Amino acid sequence: MAHVNVGERSLLQLTIADAAGLGTEQVLKQLASSAAGLSDTASAARLAELGPNAVLTHRANGWLVLGRQFASPILILLLITAAVSLFLGDAANSIVIGVILLVSVGLGFTNEYRAERASEALHSRVAHRTVVLRDGAAQEVAVTALVPGDVVHLNLGAIVPSDIRLLSTNDLLCDESILTGEPLPAAKDPQPVVAGAALGDLTSCAFMGTVVHSGGGTGVVVATGISTEFGRITQGLGQRQPQTEFQLGLKRFSFLLLQVAVVLTTLIFIANLVLQRPLIESLLFSLAIAVGITPQLLPAIVGTSLATGTRQLARRKVLVKRLVCIEDLGDMDILVTDKTGTLTEGRISFTGALPTASNMSGDGLLTLGLLATEADYAEAKRSSAGQNPLDAALWDSPGASSFDPGRFERLDLVGFDHQRRRTTVLVRELGGPTLLITKGAPEDVLAFCGLIPPAVQATLDAQFEAGSRVVAVATRRAEGLAIVSPEVGRGLTLAGFLIFLDRPKDNVGASLDQLAALGISVKIATGDNAKVAERVCADLGMASGGTLTGVTMEELSDAELVSAARQTTIFARVSPEQKARLITLLRQSGGSVGFLGDGVNDALALHKADIGISVDSATDVAKDAADVILLDKDLGVLADGVKEGRRIFANTIKYVLMGTSSNFGNMFSAATASVVLSFLPMLPGQILLNNLLYDAGQLAIPGDRVDKEQLRAPAHWDIGFIRRFMFLFGPISSLFDFATFALMLIAFDAAPGEFRAGWFIESIATQTLIIFAIRTRRVPFLRSRPSAGLIGASLGVVALGIFLPFSPMAGVLGFDPIPAPFFLVLLGMVVVYLVLVEFAKQWFFSRAAQQLPEGLPIRRRHATHHIVRRASRFSAPVAVQRAPHG
Repeated sequence: MAHVNVGERSLLQLTIADAAGLGTEQVLKQLASSAAGLSDTASAARLAELGPNAVLTHRANGWLVLGRQFASPILILLLITAAVSLFLGDAANSIVIGVILLVSVGLGFTNEYRAERASEALHSRVAHRTVVLRDGAAQEVAVTALVPGDVVHLNLGAIVPSDIRLLSTNDLLCDESILTGEPLPAAKDPQPVVAGAALGDLTSCAFMGTVVHSGGGTGVVVATGISTEFGRITQGLGQRQPQTEFQLGLKRFSFLLLQVAVVLTTLIFIANLVLQRPLIESLLFSLAIAVGITPQLLPAIVGTSLATGTRQLARRKVLVKRLVCIEDLGDMDILVTDKTGTLTEGRISFTGALPTASNMSGDGLLTLGLLATEADYAEAKRSSAGQNPLDAALWDSPGASSFDPGRFERLDLVGFDHQRRRTTVLVRELGGPTLLITKGAPEDVLAFCGLIPPAVQATLDAQFEAGSRVVAVATRRAEGLAIVSPEVGRGLTLAGFLIFLDRPKDNVGASLDQLAALGISVKIATGDNAKVAERVCADLGMASGGTLTGVTMEELSDAELVSAARQTTIFARVSPEQKARLITLLRQSGGSVGFLGDGVNDALALHKADIGISVDSATDVAKDAADVILLDKDLGVLADGVKEGRRIFANTIKYVLMGTSSNFGNMFSAATASVVLSFLPMLPGQILLNNLLYDAGQLAIPGDRVDKEQLRAPAHWDIGFIRRFMFLFGPISSLFDFATFALMLIAFDAAPGEFRAGWFIESIATQTLIIFAIRTRRVPFLRSRPSAGLIGASLGVVALGIFLPFSPMAGVLGFDPIPAPFFLVLLGMVVVYLVLVEFAKQWFFSRAAQQLPEGLPIRRRHATHHIVRRASRFSAPVAVQRAPHG
């Protein structure tokens, strides 16, 4: 343990800038480590001493959640009104508004905090992993478990997990734009640099948060967590998540209500002053009208809906990075997905070697394939951890057990990248010749070989048509060569094909049917051969609209590709840039595009998509570029997520339409009556109490059933639609309010207390029961049954509203008892009101459908929406590595 403590003292003093100027042996010595890495005991001791390798942790912060509850303009209006009422001496109004605030904020906080805790639990299951040497053996560990002195492997597509002093490299290029702003990848080399070099010139180091662009290497961890260069930057920056389209729609809607409230309140206040009403009474009544026209519990309703959706998805092992991403998921109508692991099982197995050269055996071809892997031969034979799936399948095959790493010396290596799509090695066999071996995509490898016999091409085509994944291997003698260059890769002889199989999933067909029923068209974008993709789709019964290859896509203009992409189902042999171009053009054509990918070659497309989706087993870059992470790679889970997003939006809009129409009608009635009558039609406290009861009954809306047709296509905020709805149904509500006024004054000669009690009851009944008509476009109850919770809550609120004027609190509330015949008339009025609303609803929605121009997309996203959301993606992916919980 004393040795570990010495290491801890030195490693705490060693900076990455210092390490960059030291030799590799010196760095390892100062970190009390070796080329074989740390022992498990030493790493555990350092982790306990220094803490996890995490810049940010995903923990639910109650104070932040509470603060977010007051960001709504509606709640700000309530706070202002409560303060003014208290200042003017109207304690009753202040108390009622305070109760409304407590209910809204309390419900919003409770639901969002519960959702944050659920998200925290899921985040702890989504961990980045890296290959590290412990006790001399390679093993995968969580990135958060890294400590200074650990020796780690860096492979293509990995996010560098900490600040690392490189020990060895193989054509290593790192994208350091996140730190330096330089757009081009930086070449890395383990040779020490001069003292005092700038961050961008520390070529012997790799930094946390940067991405391995090509090649690979090994290095020793120098700094972790907030001690890294990236950690110091993020500690000085606040992270504010930009708003999604759903949030922007809520904000636009809130400001619409504020505009209406300001206009109506001002007119009422001026009118009452002209009529020489008391100033204080006029001001309080005007403020009550302003509050009454707003749906005070809208933030709570939205929060409850989103939190309910989060918990539902959490049960299905879906991690939504932010609550509002659920609505974005429901917005999707095009899904572009990769093939491996989504349509197929993702368990790639090596099935055999097909030699094509006359002097090549199956075992010999497998040996060439093993030699053309990027990992150290001896290490790879012990463990396939950290390798790409095809190489791992080779090393895990039975034939690999007879491979003797000691027989071969690798002289040079050019690793796989998504442009070259092949790996090239220069290998010398002990006592044998030096060979140049290339292994990769058949089209790319065959281009470097001589004339390919028709029989060989037929063999290759047959394997593709059978749905196999094929890797070609070619070789030639290379005596005298010491390094690999592009020129020496030509003149190869095809040795044969390595055959792999990834079987289609059994349940994918049903999942594709679910997505189709939701109006989502599924397209495949794969780096695999077109025939393989077509065979997989055929096996799944997936209707194909045709295939485009990456080569063909390059030849098409944007306009031509947009036209072709709408019909095409399969995009094969596509590069990362081609995937991103496809996503961009599909979005521009009016589609809301989701992209499901898990590789480094998918990161760019994930950024471009409206909703980026990845999986727990994905590369670090892909997981951090995504909005949604599936802990199970299952399209059926995606379908559930889409339905949940659409259900949430549908229920939110129910409350919005009902609240705006009823509130506008009632407050218009109150404003008109205040001018005509010699007394206020309802006291300010009664208006606020009316709204509190009415809103409380609508808290059951998030759990309401949603009609199937509301799930078939995405819906969106349309302020013009909401405004038209409000100005049609609001006056209908006012018409029955005026009928109630006439009834109370003419038929019952009501005193002010009786008048207010009668209108209070009629108002509660009509604006609460209208939910059963507005919640569906169908005939209520007969063709669309509401949830039991909504029925119970609504009827309970109406019953409470009827009870209050007869309760012991009637005098305090300003109510007088009303005659029994009133209720018979009220029953008839409510029935006529609901029937009239039903006819108006049918006319309104039929007219709205007729006004939609033929051929117009159901909706088109705002261009700024994607820009804002793209900024929300982690430009520094490693920033979200999570510390262990507990």
